Amino acid sequence: MRGWNHFIGVAALTALSAACSSSTALVTETLDPVTGVTVLRGTAPVVLYHDNSGYAAHARDYVYLGPVEINRMGSYSYFLWAGIWSTMRHEDRQSEQRDGFESVILFVDGEPLPLEFAGWTLDAVGVTQPVYVKPVASAADAYYRVTIDQIRLIAEASDIRLRAGTAKPRVYSLWESQGSAHASMRAFLEQGYD
Repeated sequence: MRGWNHFIGVAALTALSAACSSSTALVTETLDPVTGVTVLRGTAPVVLYHDNSGYAAHARDYVYLGPVEINRMGSYSYFLWAGIWSTMRHEDRQSEQRDGFESVILFVDGEPLPLEFAGWTLDAVGVTQPVYVKPVASAADAYYRVTIDQIRLIAEASDIRLRAGTAKPRVYSLWESQGSAHASMRAFLEQGYD
């Protein structure tokens, strides 16, 4: 009888582990080990760039955008993660990269979508583990509060541009083909709470 109870216990722990973390090729769901919230994210962020070839050949600034769902025991919050980085070297890279990103407007098929800045740290979304892997180690993370409907607009858009800053705004355009990013956002919407 002990063998059967051991088997049931192992099966229950395996099922619990699977419930705490799941992934597909397009979305990943994890349980934050400290806060206990469930985090759903896409696996392929949208990539935008700003050409800086006036400074150096192949000099560009990049912004990666990915959806985030935070589930606090049935209370859902949505964010857009931004990974901000540059191919140019700056003495104060983090400060330079963050410049203007408290004031961001997405243009989704030409329509302006102002983003509400939530913060630069994991505390902004209430988690203790990184939500997305930074594209490069020096990238700055930013989080913006959004709604599920805003994520849906971004997922269905054929053209996305981002304007950061007000005094000296920089405009970022879509980087080449974004098929996997759009597929990841659509999968995020299908798996997320609606």
